[in-house]
Amino acid sequence: MSSACRLDRLTTVDPALSRQVEALAAAARAVDRVAPLNDQASLALAAQAQAVAHLVLWRSDRLAGYAQLEFDHAVQLVVAPDWRRQGLGSRLVEAARRIDPAAQFWSFGDLAAARALAARHGLRPVRQLLCMTRRLDGLPAAAERLPLDCRLRAFQPGDQSALLALNARAFSHHPEQGRWTESDFEARRAADWFDPADLLMAWGSDGRLAGFHWTKRHDADTGEVYVLAVDPDRAGQGLGRALLQAGLAHLARRGVGRVILYVEGENSRVVHLYESSGFCVGSRDIRYAAGGEEGT
Repeated sequence: MSSACRLDRLTTVDPALSRQVEALAAAARAVDRVAPLNDQASLALAAQAQAVAHLVLWRSDRLAGYAQLEFDHAVQLVVAPDWRRQGLGSRLVEAARRIDPAAQFWSFGDLAAARALAARHGLRPVRQLLCMTRRLDGLPAAAERLPLDCRLRAFQPGDQSALLALNARAFSHHPEQGRWTESDFEARRAADWFDPADLLMAWGSDGRLAGFHWTKRHDADTGEVYVLAVDPDRAGQGLGRALLQAGLAHLARRGVGRVILYVEGENSRVVHLYESSGFCVGSRDIRYAAGGEEGT
């Protein structure tokens, strides 16, 4: 049945098609209770990014599926809820692997259907991203203190160079986060959700950025620890925990009741920081690849 479909490979998408893809993603999210495309993919749609390939699957001139292949071999894909179990997901997987034989596929929320699709194509888990959550009622009355030589303030224009430099140092090991460029930052600053007051910057007395906690508000009740970064030279000073608590207190003052965050499952030190701060695992995102080993 999927043979009646048309598959287009595009280097950019126009605004009309971008809106169709976002609507498709929203329909899938309503059914699956998890978004099939992350911030990076949505920004690539909106910014007309050249560094990704867009695979657009049409059926009867209606958008039936979409996949985005990124520079680091990562693929995110979604199939319209009404047209699932008809081979469309497999068609997108096969098309992505023809373009990039090393392609790896995200399953946000570790859905059973995604596990089955991965198994059909001989894909195994190679990476696990934990989504952790906590309520903000019951925050400690006394927050951790910043190191004495640090002061905390909100983001100001001109801070972005220092932020990107620290981000690259703090996440040098991270395949996506550590590669942020000026355009990546500006795309986020242009997003509807951005508020400079939500980006807390810790500056040392030497004038250097020591760390930052970028919080994000999704809606009236839900916020996110979007990025928490500390200069590696400041490791072990308690700055990460102090910045975490400062950001949670900031979100609580804004009326947020629940906070989420994403962290690499293998990063036991950071996972422990969040668990000891009241977070627990709510769901898992799994990245699949050919030849991976179960449980990695």
